[in-house]
Amino acid sequence: MPIYDASMAYQAEGTPLVVLSGSEYGAGSSRDWAAKGTSLLGVRAVIATSYERIHRSNLVGMGVLPLQFPEGESAASLGLDGSEVFDIEGIAQGLAPNGTVTVRATKDSGQVVEFQAAVRLDSDVDLEYYRNGGILHTVLRKMGKGEM
Repeated sequence: MPIYDASMAYQAEGTPLVVLSGSEYGAGSSRDWAAKGTSLLGVRAVIATSYERIHRSNLVGMGVLPLQFPEGESAASLGLDGSEVFDIEGIAQGLAPNGTVTVRATKDSGQVVEFQAAVRLDSDVDLEYYRNGGILHTVLRKMGKGEM
């Protein structure tokens, strides 16, 4: 199934998506558009082994949570193929810049793979943007409060 069609089906079901990636996620010339596309496809978190610096920031600006596998780990080393159901614990309790969350990936067989992921919200500004759903929502909220 094409990515767009899968995204629309999951969004119709109310299922948020998670992307698993390798190193330097987001490297390339269209980093800002790539972050917008990621958000529009219903992706709410990306778990990568590392990020291209600007793209990580662009993801945050679009309200997508960038997470990073533990040092030396990857989707492949953890036996993840993307078909799992992911639960990310620790978001509702409150995120902190450079904090961690627990990721629980449940396979069709019922097997659970659990690991700690680094939260790549690297500053208080990143945290504010993420909490508000991205930079546009942050600006609109501030304008509504007369803070701008």
